[in-house]
Amino acid sequence: MAEYQNIFTRVQVRSPVYPGVPLPRGSWGRLGKPNFSYLLGVIGDAQVGPIYLGWFGMASLICGFIAIEIIGLNMWASVNWDPIQFVRQLPWLALEPPSPAYGLSLPPLAEGGWWLMAGFFLTASILLWWIRTYRRALDLGMGTHVAWAFASAIWLYLVLGFIRPLLMGSWSEAVPFGIFPHLDWTAAFSIRYGNLFYNPFHALSIVFLYGSTLLFAMHGATILAVGRFGGEREVEQIVDRGTALERAALFWRWTMGFNATMESIHRWAWWFAVLTTLTGGIGILLTGTVVDNWYLWAIKHDFAPMYPQTMPPAIDPALVPGGVR
Repeated sequence: MAEYQNIFTRVQVRSPVYPGVPLPRGSWGRLGKPNFSYLLGVIGDAQVGPIYLGWFGMASLICGFIAIEIIGLNMWASVNWDPIQFVRQLPWLALEPPSPAYGLSLPPLAEGGWWLMAGFFLTASILLWWIRTYRRALDLGMGTHVAWAFASAIWLYLVLGFIRPLLMGSWSEAVPFGIFPHLDWTAAFSIRYGNLFYNPFHALSIVFLYGSTLLFAMHGATILAVGRFGGEREVEQIVDRGTALERAALFWRWTMGFNATMESIHRWAWWFAVLTTLTGGIGILLTGTVVDNWYLWAIKHDFAPMYPQTMPPAIDPALVPGGVR
């Protein structure tokens, strides 16, 4: 029956609408009438709704909406309220942090105050959503693994926009809001501090980033490969070994040299993904606060080779006799 399945197709099993497990006393009710979507069923569960928001979810959405409004309206104002130019230049538009002259003080709205206000509401939105994630897991009797994975990403976000600027004594060290402007900030940041490629924590972050993509892809491929044996029923097969689990485990042992289980592979993937942003945040936090030039640091600690002097040393024209000063 399932032999026709391949990478691009899947069978959508429809069951009666399931509202979810009972909620604890005092919780909000779930919102929305549940229905089914074929397109969503292609990539996940076809049932849509009902949705639970709660106090923290509602507060998070309100704060997030305020932050996006502040950022969007400032970007729109920067093109003189021209809707065509706003859409055309959106990838290049930015809401910049205050200039270095203001340090950690509160600047006028037009000179960085809007950036501070947007950052406050965006941070509040993210932290409120973390609380929502944590509380939803507890109310459903689950572990809090998702919340702590989310916290690792929040750590990197806070380092970039709050913790490191505090340690550097200036909001200007933070990242601007915008698509290409934040990428430009990253490039300039790397150049200013001697190339982040020589930052060992940046290197670890990249290792965990690529490693997590490899682990997730291999795990997903393995489960799809044993789908004809019921491999997608992972939870049941953890405690009741069947053909799918045995074949998947054998495949990993024969090809990778060790036996990953349906439970252990998720721990591997969780740690690799979490350590991506955790080590990345550490690397950013040390930049400018502890290490001023990562290339010189790498040479000093035998992390990078010292390039030979192939050209005569550069001379500052201002120091040449008769030069312009």
